[in-house]
Amino acid sequence: MTVTAKCAVEAKFLETAETNQYAAPAGVRVIIDKCTLTAPTATTAITLRIVPSGGTAGSSNTVLQPKTMTTSDPTYTCPEMVGQILNPGDFVSTLCTVANSVVFRLSVREITN
Repeated sequence: MTVTAKCAVEAKFLETAETNQYAAPAGVRVIIDKCTLTAPTATTAITLRIVPSGGTAGSSNTVLQPKTMTTSDPTYTCPEMVGQILNPGDFVSTLCTVANSVVFRLSVREITN
């Protein structure tokens, strides 16, 4: 078994469309170690989903309901995501109400046999 710690998504502004941010590679199980959201410029709401392989992002796979982010409380470390396991092909999807208002970063451990 090989465990590789990595930054799965470098810090980036989120889009207003539902967007696949990271997918577990074929043959790899993934444990989410850290997920950070920062809203440096505007008030916005963010939704996070973990979608099973072959699935479609929607309310049935929401992990974080629309979380309101403000510049007065700009950072959230997403305890709902920490420790979540992604099987091969599962993916993390995001939805943000205001474009370029939330910075997203995701760190994971990828486990291969």
